[in-house]
Amino acid sequence: MMRPATTNDLNRIMAIEKRAHDYPWSDKVMLRYLQKPDAVTLLEQEGEHRGHAVVSLVLDEAELLMITVAPEYQGKGLGKLILQRTMQQLQSRGASCMFLEVRESNEAAIALYESLGFCETGRRSGYYPMKKGREDALIYSIELID
Repeated sequence: MMRPATTNDLNRIMAIEKRAHDYPWSDKVMLRYLQKPDAVTLLEQEGEHRGHAVVSLVLDEAELLMITVAPEYQGKGLGKLILQRTMQQLQSRGASCMFLEVRESNEAAIALYESLGFCETGRRSGYYPMKKGREDALIYSIELID
């Protein structure tokens, strides 16, 4: 089940973020999005938080800011489920297109985005921090209009 997240979900979200990412957002940044209506949605199965998405919608343009699946549930199609439901929700809210940035080295995420019809449209050099240096972000986008 997908549901809107609230500020009460902060600790559960950040627990997954810290396990899933080398450079997770701070609690303060995540809290800012949790305070915005419809910005963060959770996937819950069997009463357990398994993943979430963070989005921004300005006029008809949506941006996927974050999609995370708990490490123990990765590779089971939950990222695809979260993204498909998020895209449907954004389309119903008037979004005509969606874009995102992804680490150039994140092959699993790139494969997911391409499987859903996203196309690479650009690159941001040195966008993501690494233990040594920086990594490029690839920009992907998709039209949400039928």
